[in-house]
Amino acid sequence: MSDLVLVENIGRVRTVTLNRPQAKNAFTDALYDAVRDELAAAMDDDSVAVVVLAGAAGAFSAGQDLGEMGQRPTYDDDLPHGFDPFVTGLVSFEKPLIAAVDGVAVGVGLTMLLHCDLVLVGPTARLRAPFVSLGIAAEAGSTALLPALIGWQETSAFLFRSSWIDADEAVRLGLAWRKADDVLAAALEVAGEIAAMPVLSLIANKRVLLASRADAVERARRTENATLAGLAGNAATIEAITAFREKRPPDFSNL
Repeated sequence: MSDLVLVENIGRVRTVTLNRPQAKNAFTDALYDAVRDELAAAMDDDSVAVVVLAGAAGAFSAGQDLGEMGQRPTYDDDLPHGFDPFVTGLVSFEKPLIAAVDGVAVGVGLTMLLHCDLVLVGPTARLRAPFVSLGIAAEAGSTALLPALIGWQETSAFLFRSSWIDADEAVRLGLAWRKADDVLAAALEVAGEIAAMPVLSLIANKRVLLASRADAVERARRTENATLAGLAGNAATIEAITAFREKRPPDFSNL
């Protein structure tokens, strides 16, 4: 087990906590792989009925680690690594998946929530889809899931403005199910209720739910990935990453 994730079993509930607190749990390839592996392990473990995802040290995830963008590690094996197989693991996870969101949930820290069955937010939760401000396209099937969840206009405002949404707004829009002062405790409580149900039935019903949107998510992912590839290295992305590294606001006035 990687030290990038903390895993704990509470009865038939397994918590998987993102553990890069120094970077607000931003994702590197190694963290993508670690979470994907833990989801696969939980799926294969008959003693686990429900998984709760959380983040360490008061943040859910700041999204992709921009310091690794354009500098991905190389591997000696032929196995898939990083973002895309991580999303595939989320899309295909057939047990109830609950997110406990404290602090920031940005980029993939947001889009991964769309693949959770229940999302609970704490008072400090702040959600953002920063893709336009980074000169890139949305990801992880979010271009299908967001309009279906919150409507076309709310999705457009959220994406095009790269705006922040607080906990109350997340619940109002339907991006989150409930707000709780102690979000992890609340998530564990509902997870415990669900975990008391027969696992076979939970998996069967989750499969039916996933099947109802599988084609739309797959089409969206293909289109998103092609669009992201086409935008790779564009001037807006270079400016956004340069500004991040120089700790200044980006200037898109000529782009």
